[in-house]
Amino acid sequence: MHVVMFGDQHVESLGGAQVSIRLQRRFLERAGHTVTIVAPAMHGPRGRAVAPDAAYLDMPSTPLTLDREYSLTWPGRRTDRWVDAALRRRPPVDVVHVQADFWGAYIGHRFAARHGLPVVHTMHNRVDVGIEATAPFPKLVLRTLNRWERHALSSPTAGADGWAYLRRLATASAAVTAPSSHFARRLERHGVVPASGGVDVIWNGIDDDVLDEALAADLAAPAVGRAAGVPRFVWLGRMSPEKRLLPFLEALADSGIRADVEVIGGGGQLAAARRLVERRRPAAFVVFAGRQTYTETLRRIRAADAVVQTSIGFETQGMTVFEAASLGTPAVVSDPDIAAELGSGYWGVADASIPALAAALRQAAADVEAGTAPVPDASIRERFRQSSRTAAMIEVYDRVR
Repeated sequence: MHVVMFGDQHVESLGGAQVSIRLQRRFLERAGHTVTIVAPAMHGPRGRAVAPDAAYLDMPSTPLTLDREYSLTWPGRRTDRWVDAALRRRPPVDVVHVQADFWGAYIGHRFAARHGLPVVHTMHNRVDVGIEATAPFPKLVLRTLNRWERHALSSPTAGADGWAYLRRLATASAAVTAPSSHFARRLERHGVVPASGGVDVIWNGIDDDVLDEALAADLAAPAVGRAAGVPRFVWLGRMSPEKRLLPFLEALADSGIRADVEVIGGGGQLAAARRLVERRRPAAFVVFAGRQTYTETLRRIRAADAVVQTSIGFETQGMTVFEAASLGTPAVVSDPDIAAELGSGYWGVADASIPALAAALRQAAADVEAGTAPVPDASIRERFRQSSRTAAMIEVYDRVR
């Protein structure tokens, strides 16, 4: 089977969806299938460092950000002709898998419509919440996006909010998948479903090889229990308002706990986060570790006593807590939907306030020091493996062909 994936950004750029697509590609190829990934070409230092790869079709693009890492390809007839010509040099396409929310989605759906191909659309993004958190005039942005989408997809469907936007994409799809049960049910409640009805839940997974390597290292090590010292917490993600890094650091200072806290990632709020720590001087020792490789990030999660998850209502899955659970590390979880999906092995946060988060951090630190930290559900380790997630996605591909 030849699966063509469309993304908004090059898969070698930074981002959780990009990591997931790279992993899906590898495990589909391991299962004997052919994958082509169509996305805007990446510019700047990271773009120049990307090794040639026959699976990548890098569309002509315009840089979007100052670092030139993220790009835009305008959906239209010129791009349609470029994509058609590039894919004519590849094997016949069986399924189009759209893993994009904006221009990549339009380009992928237009390609599928021209060639009479089924589309599987994975919804990675709560468009309404994401734009509300990041755009200065969110209602205007959503109206503009809806007009752009209606034009690009030649859709007569009305509506100008985030759910209307996603409904158009779902209507044009043979199947819609979501990376969590809570997001799938929310999509269904808002009518974001394909004509066949229903949203398939397929988690984004963890690399089997990396997981096995981590588990093998544990088996090889002597069983000495938790290393001595203060509790070790890890916060990781993009440093932007919807991830709630600054409220976490405020809560950390308010909690008064003694702990080692590693903050992994980068983004626009890094300078503000550093200033907050300097101003509040928490009892915990905070290290800003910057961006890390996938493997190194998983290693640090495994070495931690807890991962701290702070966004609320934004995440469509909450990858970090599932990665942590797969590695045996519990989590402090702010989002009740993610907590319900996780099932066990976490400290819940009572509400979205800083005092509630501070209280949860105090409880987590006390439990870690007492040796009574909650234990993640052992079944997540197998259910979260990418090989099982790829097998589930192949079933969807076969169903729509």
